[in-house]
Amino acid sequence: MSTINPYGKDIVSVSTDFCGRKLTLETGRVGFRSTSSVLVRYGDTVVLGTAMVSEKKLEGFDYFPLSIDYEEKMYAAGKISGSRFIKREGRPSDDAILIGRIIDRPIRPLWPKGYRHEVQGVATVLSMDPDFRPDMIAMIAMSAAFMLTGAPFEGPVAGVRVGMTTEGKYKSFATTTELDEGKIDLVVAGVESGIMMVEAGANEATEEEIISALEFAQKEIQPAIKLQKELVAKLGVKKLEYEVSLPNEDIQKKVDAWVDGKLGENLRAPYPERNQIVKDLRFQLEEYFKAELGEEEFAEVRREYDDAFTAALHKDVRKEIVEKNIRPDGRKFNEIRQLSSEVGLLPRVHGSSLFTRGMTQALNVVTLAPLSYAQIVDTMEKEGERRYLHHYNAPGYTVGEVRRLGSPGRREIGHGYLAERALVAVLPNEADFPYTIRSVTEIMSQNGSTSMAATCSSCLALMDAGVPLKAPVSGIAMGLMLDGDRPIIISDIADAEDFAGDMDFKVAGSPRGITALQMDMKVHGLGVDVLKQALEQAEDGRNRILKHMLDTIERPRAELSKFAPQVEAIKINPEKIREVIGKGGETINKIIAETGAEIDIKDDGTVMIASPDKQSIDAAIQYIQNITAEPEVGKIYEDCRVVSVLEFGAFVEILPGKEGLVHVSEMSEERVNKPTDIVNEGDKVTVKLLAIDDRGRLQLSIKAAKKG
Repeated sequence: MSTINPYGKDIVSVSTDFCGRKLTLETGRVGFRSTSSVLVRYGDTVVLGTAMVSEKKLEGFDYFPLSIDYEEKMYAAGKISGSRFIKREGRPSDDAILIGRIIDRPIRPLWPKGYRHEVQGVATVLSMDPDFRPDMIAMIAMSAAFMLTGAPFEGPVAGVRVGMTTEGKYKSFATTTELDEGKIDLVVAGVESGIMMVEAGANEATEEEIISALEFAQKEIQPAIKLQKELVAKLGVKKLEYEVSLPNEDIQKKVDAWVDGKLGENLRAPYPERNQIVKDLRFQLEEYFKAELGEEEFAEVRREYDDAFTAALHKDVRKEIVEKNIRPDGRKFNEIRQLSSEVGLLPRVHGSSLFTRGMTQALNVVTLAPLSYAQIVDTMEKEGERRYLHHYNAPGYTVGEVRRLGSPGRREIGHGYLAERALVAVLPNEADFPYTIRSVTEIMSQNGSTSMAATCSSCLALMDAGVPLKAPVSGIAMGLMLDGDRPIIISDIADAEDFAGDMDFKVAGSPRGITALQMDMKVHGLGVDVLKQALEQAEDGRNRILKHMLDTIERPRAELSKFAPQVEAIKINPEKIREVIGKGGETINKIIAETGAEIDIKDDGTVMIASPDKQSIDAAIQYIQNITAEPEVGKIYEDCRVVSVLEFGAFVEILPGKEGLVHVSEMSEERVNKPTDIVNEGDKVTVKLLAIDDRGRLQLSIKAAKKG
């Protein structure tokens, strides 16, 4: 039976070959009351993109009210949540939040400035092909839905996730295994004319490898862009009428006249001083126009004057850079702000650092714990454990604002994840360093690129904690001003340059190559050649920052903090795991209670024993080895307990749960009339294992043990 559209419209679909699979966009089947909805099919992945656009603009908003959400459904992967108590989807996972940001970032700049109609986009994964991640199909679904609304969205947008095979070839829609084992995991989104957004994690990839991947991705997205245009044309989408909230031209002229002669070189100063000058100017402007208009009238238009002043500042920053090659604080284009850092400043934590670059400051604290503290991951796409976690916090006081404290927002989660990706590639293997690692960045002050400050401070704190990193990592944020066709690239951008600029480009890496990358455009697409220039200039900046960091701490400390738990690993036969755990956990709980150590057992027989006390670890290891040891013929066992005494001999426990018989004839060189003349129940004796018969019975001897 076919679907009936209540509006009497036909179901319309278009298809094309996209990166080796059939991509289909379909509308008219579901989502009848949304402004637009699109079902996108690619392999076995099906994503619904829905868009809602309000008919009237919202009054009183000084920002574009756009929200984009990515909804992962466990049923799409044929799964039920592994949580014992919660079986329906609730708060989105960090992965879902990050994918929502990835979709949002290339789409948001493509709406007109001053557009204040409320816009909501939701990408819902209904079916997931396990061969690849569905995030880029969700991006296409969201872009197509916005295109069909008729709203002034200047798309379409498409994206691909590119991996690099072990043979050095680039591949779109690589499998999760290929992404994990390859050198890069790169997301590129763009419009027909250029790249809008880049996000990457890499295993110390070279700048050349990243540039080649960007060129590859830009070509790969073109069929998906063309297909969206085909669907729009096929449906004959009509443009919606809309209003924009533009600055009042008269007010802007008045403000421009007032600031004339007060900006430019008058603002050129290091950022603490410059920020205060700007603050004073803003106050003077308000006082001037308050006196001119009267307090009541000015109160009604105060925000418009404030916005006009901000616009004048941004225009001045661009003019100084483009026309005079001078940055707001007087720096050269490739110059980095003053750096300072220290480690070990918090006495009781396992590792700490304070990294300062200009007015941006990040305090990082590292905590080490046994692997049993790893985070359990249970999402639509993933299930497993996460042993390295980077968390980022930036309260209101870091930007001089009064702001209510709450749970981390999308920005905090995104910045934390970027800093995490920057260091994953250089972390030691679990076998070499069996710890769960939590790195927390507390931003102390913000004035541009806190995510890269978080990366640098995290690296320093990890080294202070004694984590044996394969290589140190530093990061830098690059900016761009476009003067016609001339790109002006600036290193280590501050807030003023970010707000007035056309690009925010963050690069992190070790001396051997790039480990993380994030780029967002504010203009409609950028060529790969410009990104190449930015990467080359960023490498020089990264190296200078890294040199400063290594002057603070040259290499990871040789020993862990005395407050960090010690962790040792032993290997047992996986078939013996059951014996170590015991019925209902009785045995392992007994070991923990008696030794005070924490114990974590993996399915492959790896046992992690953790405790601040080495004696506690040794005792637990001995206990486990006794349980899992196999009796060895010819071996002497000391301090063995006599379990029972019978007429013909005594049973002795040589290992936990393993008993053998000492026949009366093996108790002494002299004749023994009865076993109780030599031993009693509960005594401790030394015995030698003489033999194991075909039924597994142990033959022990006291007299042979005395001979050695």
